[in-house]
Amino acid sequence: MKIMGGFFMRNGRRTISVLLVAAMTAGLAACGTTEAAENVTESETPENTDYNFTVSYDGIQTGDVSSGVAVHDPSIYEENGTYYIFGSHMSAAKSDDLLYWESIADGYNKTNPVYGQIYDVADEAFAYAGSKNSLIQTDDKKTHVWAPDVIYNKTTGLYYMYYCTTSTWNASNLCYGTSETIEGPYEWQGALIYSGFDKDTIAGTDVLDYVDEEYALKNYVRNNGYNFEEYPNAIDPTVFYDADDRMWMVYGSWSGGIFLLELDPATGQVIHPEADEEHNVDAYYGKRLLGGGHKSIEGPYILYDEATDYYYLYVSYGTLTSSGGYQVRVFRSKTVDGDYVDMNGEYPTADVDHQLYGLKLTGNYKLPSLERAYMATGHNSAFIDEDGRQYLVYHTRFNNGTENHSPRVHQMLMNEDGWPCELPYQTQGETVSDTGYETDAVVGRYFVINQGTNISNDIANPVILYLNADGTVVGREAEGTWEAVDGTYYMHITIDGEDYSGVFCQMKDEAGTDVMTFSAVGGNQSVWGVKYIAE
Repeated sequence: MKIMGGFFMRNGRRTISVLLVAAMTAGLAACGTTEAAENVTESETPENTDYNFTVSYDGIQTGDVSSGVAVHDPSIYEENGTYYIFGSHMSAAKSDDLLYWESIADGYNKTNPVYGQIYDVADEAFAYAGSKNSLIQTDDKKTHVWAPDVIYNKTTGLYYMYYCTTSTWNASNLCYGTSETIEGPYEWQGALIYSGFDKDTIAGTDVLDYVDEEYALKNYVRNNGYNFEEYPNAIDPTVFYDADDRMWMVYGSWSGGIFLLELDPATGQVIHPEADEEHNVDAYYGKRLLGGGHKSIEGPYILYDEATDYYYLYVSYGTLTSSGGYQVRVFRSKTVDGDYVDMNGEYPTADVDHQLYGLKLTGNYKLPSLERAYMATGHNSAFIDEDGRQYLVYHTRFNNGTENHSPRVHQMLMNEDGWPCELPYQTQGETVSDTGYETDAVVGRYFVINQGTNISNDIANPVILYLNADGTVVGREAEGTWEAVDGTYYMHITIDGEDYSGVFCQMKDEAGTDVMTFSAVGGNQSVWGVKYIAE
């Protein structure tokens, strides 16, 4: 379907016709090919034009803003202008610019300055899961401590680290430790939530302290195994304060989905709720927010934004390897305990095709200047800095034949509808113009990708479209409209009936070259455009 448009004024917006390639609705929605496209020649162009639709990176400098560290599942915390990321496998790093990082902890060892104290109490800390000596032994007989998250407890005046020890794909244990300083060491305090038990190992948990045995064996255990279809894998905890200064922990992965529990700020421990089946509240595990049925969903992170008055729930879909289609999705809610919904007002349950749910912010992609395609961009955290800028933090792998990974930090800007739009490149201190950009600054030749909604190892590769000074935008076959909101950085694009609401922002690419970008979201998809200013 083609949507015709022209140049007109509406509600203070300057509106310009957009012509986009058909791939924006088909190929781009499917995230392109499995290999990064460089110097790809497209054989046809519209008649009577001087447009060049060849996707070529000739003359574009390439670069790499490698962070210098490998921190998996990075959870961010800022203190006095220093940024800290804490990750799985007992890793941590710090930075003063969100770009280059200094390692402060790495690896399973007793001398680890942040996490090492856990070995002093190993018999207790790994009693249930996480080591070869646990009640449920690790599959590989190694130690596993994953996905830490640090928060400053306003009541106790201590830093609390929440993390998980895990033995199998569903046998895990949420734990926590405390420290007087952000860099630790964190001293183990106790276990919080257990998963993956059966009727023989449930006695090694605290489950029966909160529910009776009949209920537990009927609901949590099925066929003498853990009922993972309905109840969570107890991993990936993140802790936050709501608008009323109540503490909460969101956690979970695959299995029964994502769950929410309130915490007691005086102790940092879980407050187990009263059961409420009608509202999906379990007396032990808390409230299920999303997922179930052992479908990919993990790494939950909730961030409250006072400016929009929404709670944003970020999760990752896919599997974490470079070929697993790992990606970041976001839902939002006006209340801390949901319902968290996507751009269509919906959320995934156990019996749906979950790739259709949740705004996909980032997946696999290749942009000009990137030396390698970014793969498996996921397991994120997010934060709002003291200057009001909002950021998405995740690890990425690359299409280089390895599983090497590195953290990345991208600035996000809220669109007019209060949905986050991730800027295309790693942040390098860019500042968006609050009053918008002149027409001359945004017209030109753009490399455009669509992140789509699929879960696969396909790479989103760019196509070319032109934003012209005469008010038209020309691609290959499809048509739509775009609008720039006067006096702001907001913009809108309609492509074959799908509306995308987004932002313009001038920034630098990975090689340090000045570019004009746009990032827009609609129909749970993200569309990015990059124009080289020197062109």
